[in-house]
Amino acid sequence: MQAEVKWIEDFKFLGHSQSGHSVVMDGNGGATAPSPMEMVLMAAGGCSSVDVVDGLKEAGQNVSECVAKLTTERRETAPRIFTKVNIHFEVSGTALEPEVVAKVAADSLEKYCSVCLMLGEGIEMTHSWEIV
Repeated sequence: MQAEVKWIEDFKFLGHSQSGHSVVMDGNGGATAPSPMEMVLMAAGGCSSVDVVDGLKEAGQNVSECVAKLTTERRETAPRIFTKVNIHFEVSGTALEPEVVAKVAADSLEKYCSVCLMLGEGIEMTHSWEIV
């Protein structure tokens, strides 16, 4: 996998993925576009959500919605890395089994989500879930 990030102006950068997609990032605290750290956070939420939805479907669960809400703690001084990340999954569907939801959410962070597994090497990654 490859990517390219090109400086546009000020603290704006254009990221271009190998698959042909582009995204603007703002290194000025996200004033005009997501900051690189926000992109990392959204990547973790997206990657883990894929696992949760796929896991629920594979388990025969009738899932209709999945929202991942991510919260973080960061160091106060540079580099302002994440020190903790929690992903709270809100899933909806018909007759969802709590044990299955709990298992697929845990499995995502512990076994399958590439982004979360990389982040988890250096920070505390936790999850929670609810059926709504």
